[in-house]
Amino acid sequence: MLNSYFMHMSALIILVIGAMSSVGFMVQAGRYQKSLLLIALFTGWVLSPFIALVITTIISKSWSIFYRRILYGMIIIITLGSLVMYSGTLNFTGQKPAFKFLIVPFISWLLIAIFLAPILIKRRGRSRNTLNQE
Repeated sequence: MLNSYFMHMSALIILVIGAMSSVGFMVQAGRYQKSLLLIALFTGWVLSPFIALVITTIISKSWSIFYRRILYGMIIIITLGSLVMYSGTLNFTGQKPAFKFLIVPFISWLLIAIFLAPILIKRRGRSRNTLNQE
């Protein structure tokens, strides 16, 4: 129980730090941007995978430890990958600065869908079977 709680809290802390750092990198990259609307849209887009993972982490309390470990591993991969890309560690020649802030959240959403869809489908099927048996 304590181990599960520790993993849950660690995942939430990693997500919050990753989200704050990602926005910090975005603000740094767009420091000369004058459009507040564009900054707000980019902020929402960059934060969206982190928000989805926080919500999923909260929902996952009833999941088996196996599925929660998959989720926590995904949180670490997405957060570290995002920070590596946003920090400029992997810059590609000719790449516009805004490109990584568009593509990284998109890839993060794809990873979330790939990893979580089977879990959610299996859990939904299980809940339907329970309802049909009553």
